[in-house]
Amino acid sequence: MRGALDCSSGNNQKTMNRAVRILRIINAEKSEFNEDQASCGKLCIRRCEFGAEEDQEWLTLCPEEFLTGHYWALFDGHGGPAAAILAANTLHSCLRRQLEAVVEGMVAAQPPMHLSGHCICPSDPQFVEEKGIRAEDLVIGALESAFQECDEVIGRELEASGQVGGCTALVAVSLQGKLYVANAGDSRAILVRRDEVRPLSSEFTPETERQRIQQLAFVYPELLAGEFTRLEFPRRLKGDDLGQKVLFRDHHMSGWGYKCVEKSDLKYPLIHGQGRQVSEWPLPRIPLKLPPTEARLLGTLAVSRGLGDHQLRVLDTDIQLKPFLLSVPQVTVLDVDQLELQEEDVVVMATDGLWDVLSNEQVARLVRSFLPGNREDPHRFSELAKMLIHSTQGKDGSPTGEGQVSYDDVSVFVIPLHSHGQGSSGH
Repeated sequence: MRGALDCSSGNNQKTMNRAVRILRIINAEKSEFNEDQASCGKLCIRRCEFGAEEDQEWLTLCPEEFLTGHYWALFDGHGGPAAAILAANTLHSCLRRQLEAVVEGMVAAQPPMHLSGHCICPSDPQFVEEKGIRAEDLVIGALESAFQECDEVIGRELEASGQVGGCTALVAVSLQGKLYVANAGDSRAILVRRDEVRPLSSEFTPETERQRIQQLAFVYPELLAGEFTRLEFPRRLKGDDLGQKVLFRDHHMSGWGYKCVEKSDLKYPLIHGQGRQVSEWPLPRIPLKLPPTEARLLGTLAVSRGLGDHQLRVLDTDIQLKPFLLSVPQVTVLDVDQLELQEEDVVVMATDGLWDVLSNEQVARLVRSFLPGNREDPHRFSELAKMLIHSTQGKDGSPTGEGQVSYDDVSVFVIPLHSHGQGSSGH
């Protein structure tokens, strides 16, 4: 499972090679014949001036790069590759537009209350300071808005073309000396340094967002159409459990309690299964004597955030999953300029196929064992990405020596921070 990682401009190997040469910090490898997609490149953010309409038109024709950054994104598709392809071709453009809308505030000492330059209330700066609003908050807001905009575009495009599907999205943006990692789904990014392994994202699954999903079902019970129970039990209840007191959890509970089993509790659980074990998609709603499967929402989807899935319904029903899914990412900020960077400090971004079989610490050990011995290789970060994928294929000679096999698609970015950090804070 090895091939070139697709770029947003048409899944073209030559395009990817050009991007690598231009940035010199993009290193990636992806498995072949899968639903994963990727995008990477330079972000060129124009300065938006307030003026006559013809001035705006001139700026569009003759854009001035005011702020530059870099962008990496991984999209793990499900139900087909359509949503992942659209996301790879669209999200960076949405992000650029959202950043250009707030760039004046981003480069100010403190984001102003009014971008138009007017100050209606003399104490506006004080209110902004009291709220603790910083330039990085504008970037976070732009990322959140860009994900939502991209999700809407995907919904329209898939409906118009009669296609279906969704994807997770993991994005890293380098801007003004900081690295922003935005995640909606179960892909993961980590920082690996000589003496540190730092998670830069959290996975969003039906398990990790159980309380949010259950609360939505509590407020809008019609979303379950009378076919599911929102309550969580340690196992699927059976008819023999009626009248028994069993452990349960509801949306307001982080702990567990006991309740007397009623007939409505025998319905299929809103969230069923546990862990990350591989299972078929979608999970059958018929009770099967199988080992525990990964947790799935309404017996269908193993993630709770992502892009697309506007047409996704529970098998043989009209129950929609989209109301339970969020397109908004969680954003983590890494202040790269404040780190004393070493040559082998890297960020590893990968889809869940890698993390199904390798822990953060295992990946860190592979990084630390590979890079010092390959300092003279100009392609060592690309080779490291290949080696990480190789370690998930259970082949002889796997660096981990454990023969682990990932049955999912695997895509990896390796981003060296040392070369990236040089002069990154300038406009």
